[in-house]
Amino acid sequence: LLGIINDILDMSRIESGRLVIKSEEFSFAKTLEQVNTIISGQCRDKGLTYVCRTVGKIEDYYIGDDMKLRQVMINILGNAVKFTPEGGTVTFIVEDVAKLDGKSTLRFTMRDTGIGMSREYLPNIFDPFSQEDSSTTSKYGSTGLGMPITKSIVELMNGSIEVESEKDVGTTFTVT
Repeated sequence: LLGIINDILDMSRIESGRLVIKSEEFSFAKTLEQVNTIISGQCRDKGLTYVCRTVGKIEDYYIGDDMKLRQVMINILGNAVKFTPEGGTVTFIVEDVAKLDGKSTLRFTMRDTGIGMSREYLPNIFDPFSQEDSSTTSKYGSTGLGMPITKSIVELMNGSIEVESEKDVGTTFTVT
């Protein structure tokens, strides 16, 4: 219930324009370690393979909002775990794709071998309370708020989020 209440509060802040993105130095290594600890534990418990790798030079520290960034990663990776059957794989790739005037652009690619989504549903994935199939609510448990919140946070950070998916093959989210 606490998670649902927090999601509703986040949506309320977003809709009222009151969700604030901090701009302070944080340890990216520590943030990534925390995310990996949570997600690798969930994967282990469910019998999934978890792979996290970095590509290129990732700095130890960045300026940004580590709590919101962690929320984005955990929302997407948590869904990957939730919708991937036992024996599947969740992959997380972190890249620093551009540097300019002391600023970096990071790209996070999160891929799973889960149940996937139909092409028809994909345009609706970021709509509040949207779910492809109401039977997944009872099977997987979901409010339909995680992806709209994630997209709003990414956009408030001047980023973009893209999704590709195929039924019974898996899903890839790319956050830049």
